[in-house]
Amino acid sequence: MKRAAPSAAGTPKAAYVDPLTEVLRPGQSIELLKELHILTRDGKLNQDSRRKLKQVYHLCHFIEPLLDEVLGRQDTLTLADHGAGKSYLGFILYDLFLKDRAGAHIYGIETRDELVEKSRELAARLGFERMSFLSTTVTESITSDALPPRIDIVTALHACNTATDDAIRFALARQAHHIVLVPCCQAEVAAVLRKHKNASFGKTPLSEIWRHPIHTREFGSQLTNVLRCLQLESHGYQVTVTELVGWEHSLKNELIVATRTGAPRRNARERLQQILQELNLQELETRFLDPQPS
Repeated sequence: MKRAAPSAAGTPKAAYVDPLTEVLRPGQSIELLKELHILTRDGKLNQDSRRKLKQVYHLCHFIEPLLDEVLGRQDTLTLADHGAGKSYLGFILYDLFLKDRAGAHIYGIETRDELVEKSRELAARLGFERMSFLSTTVTESITSDALPPRIDIVTALHACNTATDDAIRFALARQAHHIVLVPCCQAEVAAVLRKHKNASFGKTPLSEIWRHPIHTREFGSQLTNVLRCLQLESHGYQVTVTELVGWEHSLKNELIVATRTGAPRRNARERLQQILQELNLQELETRFLDPQPS
């Protein structure tokens, strides 16, 4: 005798779980995520947006303890975000960690006037009063009176080519306590390697490392970040280098976090200079060796 199939009415329904609860943080502004086009107008989250939000959260994971460290020893905090673009990072940092901490102020630095204006309008609309946006280059910002003389944290997420180096110069000039960099499109060192390639063949067998064009590009990118780390260490920063997210998300994936200790690494400057000389890159000394360590 066959048993009757259980009726649909007798099957308990699974409780509905809003997929947004898996990705949103407590108190996070839905309106902000819609304005940043991370959420659709009807509050949905597609796969591309989920991936973008994951990357920003992952970077916030590294920055949050730096915010806590600064605000744990003083009542104010200033953060300058170079190459801010649409200011995804600045807005989400402010929304998640700083909107209720009255002494904190974020400065977004971007060259595209239309993006600066949109960020200003969005901050005003959301009531994010302690966010300012400057239409200027990273180089110009180093001496700009529109920024305070001391900046606690400097970030540069995918600041292209030498803009990352300018962000480092800005951080040194403003005596930043923490620096967070995700370098992008490092072309300058590779160009100099390429320029002196024939002369380097007669100078050092290490020139085989960048003999082929693809190796010139990749080695130049790797070398650029090595030089930046030595530069920071020579100025009294402790440096950590790691991956930002999995390589399946981005090939521009190196995260450099530097914290000022005031104790320069012994021989960092000499090592940097020796590398430039050994690899026939002396013309870059003014970029990586100046200004003099404090």
